[in-house]
Formats: sequence, C-alpha cells, structure tokens
Amino acid sequence: MYACGPTVYARIHVGNARPYVVFLQLKRFLEHEGYATTLVVNITDVNDKIYTAADAAGRASAELAMEMTEYYRADTDALGLGRPDFEPLASEYVDSMIAYIARLIETGCAYAAGGDVFFRVRGDPDYGSLSRRVLDEMDQGEDVEGAERKEDPLDFALWKGHKPGEDTSWDAPWGRGRPGWHIECSVMAEDLLGVGFDIHGGGLDLVFPHHENEAAQTRCARGAELTRVWVHNGMLQVASPTGAGEKMAKSVGNIATLHEVLAEQGRDTVIMYFCGGHYRQPIAFGPGPLEQAAANVARVREAARRLVGSDSPPDMAPLRERFFAALADDFNTPQALAAVFEWIREANRRQAPVGSGDLREMLGVLGLENLLEDVAPAAPTEVVELASRRQHARKDGDFAQADRLREEIARRGWQVRDVAEGFELVPR
Repeated sequence: MYACGPTVYARIHVGNARPYVVFLQLKRFLEHEGYATTLVVNITDVNDKIYTAADAAGRASAELAMEMTEYYRADTDALGLGRPDFEPLASEYVDSMIAYIARLIETGCAYAAGGDVFFRVRGDPDYGSLSRRVLDEMDQGEDVEGAERKEDPLDFALWKGHKPGEDTSWDAPWGRGRPGWHIECSVMAEDLLGVGFDIHGGGLDLVFPHHENEAAQTRCARGAELTRVWVHNGMLQVASPTGAGEKMAKSVGNIATLHEVLAEQGRDTVIMYFCGGHYRQPIAFGPGPLEQAAANVARVREAARRLVGSDSPPDMAPLRERFFAALADDFNTPQALAAVFEWIREANRRQAPVGSGDLREMLGVLGLENLLEDVAPAAPTEVVELASRRQHARKDGDFAQADRLREEIARRGWQVRDVAEGFELVPR
C-alpha cells in the first residue's frame, strides 16, 4: 500500500491524521487476515507551499521542512498506531524524478519549455478515467505564472524552473529547478513497491488532480497502471457560519491541530472518533462527535474492569465474526464497533466476568487494545471503607446515611455503583 502523506510546511491538523489512521488500521487488519503488508507513506518536503511558508517566516525552506517533518513524526507517534514501513522524503528522490521525466519526454508524453517541463494531458487517452471528469472542464489548479509556456492549459508541470527567492533547486537537462508535486509520488511509489502494487490511498481531495496525474504519468512512462485499487478517505467537516459543513483545511482557516486535539481529548478518544465514521464518508468534527467518542472509550474501559481470563464463551463467537466481517466489507469500522458494543452489552447482561480474549483481538485491529490495560486504579482503602459502610447502611434501610456516604465518596473523587456482587468504585 502507498498512501500520500503530508506536505510539511506547518503542523498537521486532525484532518490530515485521518488517512494516517485509516491506512495504519487497514494494515493491521490485513496482517490479522494473514497478508504480508508493506505500507509506504511519503513526506513531501519539496513543494510550492514550503517555499511560500519559509519565505514568509524568513527561514530556509529545507530547514522549515525538516522541522515540520519532525513535528509530523512526533504528532503521529502520539496516535499510538505504529509507523509505516517506509516514509520516503521527496528530496531524497530528485535524481530518480529527473530520470522519470526524461523518460516521459522520450515517449512524447512531456515537453520542455523555458526551463519547465509539462505533461501532455491529451496524449493519454485514459486521462480522466479515475476522477471521471470531462476533459475540457478540468483545471489543474496551477499558478498562472508559466501558463504561457504550456501547449495546452490542461497540461501540468513535471519540473518547475528555478525562480528568484527559491533557495533550493537541482540541476536537470532542461534547466535548474525542482520537481512538480505529482511526479514525486509516482517515483517514490514505484521505487518502493514497483508498478501495479495493490492499493494506493489518500484523501478524497487528491483524486483530482494529484492521483489522476500520478496514474497518467505511469501509464505513459511504463505502459501499465500504477496500482490495482485506489482507496480514498472522506474529509473532516467543520460547521461553517451558514451551518453547512466545510472541509477542514489550512487554506480555509478552520483547522484544529492534531497535537492540540490529542492533548485535549487523549489518543484513545481520537482513534475512537475516527472509527465512528466509514472511511469513505465525510465525518463531522466538533464537541458532539468527540464527546460521543469519549463516552465510547469510557464504556470499553468500564467493561475492561470486569474482564478476566483469555477466552470468551462459545456463544459470543458470532459477535467476533461479525466484527471481522464488517472490516472485510469495505473496512466498515462503524459496523465493527457496533459488534464490539453488542459484545460488551452481552457481557454486562451476564453480570459476571467473561473472557477478554475476543475483545482484545477486535480492539487490537483498531489500535485500541490498550483500553483493556489502561483501566481505573484501585480506590484508596478509606474510600473502600466508606463504600462498605454505605452498603451496610442500605441493607439496614438507613438510606439517608447511605446518601451522605455517597456524597462523601464523591467529594473524594470517586463514584460508587451498586452491582450484583455488592459495589464498585470508579474515578469521577
């Protein structure tokens, strides 16, 4: 699998984290099912946005990119899902990109013009097959600068000639400059996975032009498709002043940085939040969805306090099967979570400890297995004594005293709950 990673010109926001979570979880599931899985997530450290951000900050672009790369790694480390098998930097593959562009020029699919190199979009008869757009209605979204050098407005840049103020560039046969965004991913993906690898992923906003252009480059240079399957995750949506949801994006200015959300909510809530929406669909971001995710985390942790042993009763096995069937059907994490919570409801209905093996296996695929370990600490002895006195007061019918003891327990930071076995104490 190859998934498009971040362009490192600023700290990533929580929307940038969605593909990271989706494809790390998908890797876990595929490995659970017996597939040897290699995941590549690139880091784009050569890009127009980096030059612009570095210039605004009065810094060297390579220095800014290196700093933001380290932040990206630290922020995604905090998600606790592990790391991809390979995380190539675009700057390390420029020589290979130059060779790839030369190949496209040789085939007639690209042309040099005034220090730039452009891809001939109309030279690929299958162009547009991924995004299903009408060719003449496409807009590559590139800067107006350089447009006069294109043979056709549809053509996109493979190489961009050096411009004043850009502090990083490389020599190439057609002039000094740096690679375009789209050629970077084609080269890194092919170098690490070959042509025709299984899954190429990324955000839905990358279908056009980025992934459309990647696919076209490979068809024209190699005569084959880059990947067998394209997988795209939906965007995070934030309520706008009009009430409608709009994509979380730095350009819109409605971002919530990942490290801040993790600090406020905790990694378990963030992972549970992402699991609550099907990866292909947009997902609402705000206090409500995060509160629901936190409540779901609490339900699992509370169940974990009563789980012992390693094996579940045989009659709970269908819920485990339903969980994995949901993931096998287009990686439907909401349906998989529904099976988890039905499993927990059944465990609660039995009012007795049940084995935790199946639950641990299911949660492990989603990266939430630590919920079975990160359970509440034991209550202090004095709080246990108060709860015991309250239980006796209830048995004696002294409910006023029982209420006073409950309030005292609450003042000490604990909640007492009546269960079949007597009582349990949970931190407030």
